[in-house]
Amino acid sequence: MKVLLINGSPHENGTTFRALSEVAAELNSNDIDTEIVTVGDKPIVGCTVCGGCSKLGKCVKDDLANEIIAKIDAADGLIVGSPVYYASLNGSLKALLDRVFFAKKSFAYKPAAAVAVARRAGTTATIDIINKYFTLSNMPVVSSQYWNMVFGSNGKQADDDAEGLQTMRVLGKNMAWLIKCIKAGKEAGVNPPEEEKHVRTNFYKG
Repeated sequence: MKVLLINGSPHENGTTFRALSEVAAELNSNDIDTEIVTVGDKPIVGCTVCGGCSKLGKCVKDDLANEIIAKIDAADGLIVGSPVYYASLNGSLKALLDRVFFAKKSFAYKPAAAVAVARRAGTTATIDIINKYFTLSNMPVVSSQYWNMVFGSNGKQADDDAEGLQTMRVLGKNMAWLIKCIKAGKEAGVNPPEEEKHVRTNFYKG
């Protein structure tokens, strides 16, 4: 069993990494393997809605997006962490997630969670935006005892956010529990719901 954690920061060992590391450590202590992938500081092109992914099952641009798609496919759960710069998630992460979730629709029933890190404000808006990717994809959203956020401008300041780090640990416990419950259910013959054919309603009646 494994959880993929996406560090949406350009800083490999920054505050977002500190928060995700706390979750990862708790997952590891509950016998769940983890991998943290960092978005980094290289340019990431946004989705152009070219439609090529509908034929390929992946993005036509062969870069980090396709690597992330493959890693999510192989994982049992997903956690996406983002720093907050302008009251929302990092732009590179947004571009990446747009392409990942537009190109691949097979992440259904993998537990997922959003984590936001900020100096002060914008965390709840960031979590809301990231969660929309999950709720569009039939992915159970994992919660904690508080909203999944840690405060601090750097890792040292994050170390002082005792409540935030505890929230990360509880998130790790809850994610591990749900993944094990899903595994036990499958072994007992409890399968995911049969998906209905998607119905699309256009509100323009002209």
